[in-house]
Amino acid sequence: MPTMTPSSSPTTAAADTLAAWQARADELARVPRELGIARVEDVLPLSGLELFEAMIAGRLPGAPIAGTLDFMLVEASRGRAVFQGRPQLGHYNPLGTVHGGWIATLLDSAVGCAVHTTLPAGKAYTTLELKVNFVKAVSARQTLVRAEGEVISAGARVATARGQLVGPDGTLYAHATTTCLIFDARPGGG
Repeated sequence: MPTMTPSSSPTTAAADTLAAWQARADELARVPRELGIARVEDVLPLSGLELFEAMIAGRLPGAPIAGTLDFMLVEASRGRAVFQGRPQLGHYNPLGTVHGGWIATLLDSAVGCAVHTTLPAGKAYTTLELKVNFVKAVSARQTLVRAEGEVISAGARVATARGQLVGPDGTLYAHATTTCLIFDARPGGG
């Protein structure tokens, strides 16, 4: 059995991961950005991945709900999206833990945006189904958590994705799957 050195202990690894996550949040906080709704003419010519790259770079506004619920998009690549959240007392339910709706929102964002990263310009999606399994309670003691979404299958009309909400120590708090309908985007929404 290998001997664990202090630098390879689970506690040290979790602290290193938390530091990396906080560094990413600090890096993104230095980018001038606003929350709001992007203009249709700015979004329609972009692929899904280009849209998220523009949001991360601060060229397009982030979703207003990210400010309300204190979470942010931290990574996007084709078929993958990662959101990072900071659980707070304002997210608590009457039982003294973070409300499941906050957890579901982070997971919905991760899995839905993972699907969105696969879409070409002129396409949009809507969630048909979201299934969340809550595994362990989240509280403000978890300084940061991440919702990581990845596409399972992306067809012309339907896409599916899975995601998980984890802590820096690898603890799984919840996992989810989604089914999304893909359609032609229309100027003006709806």
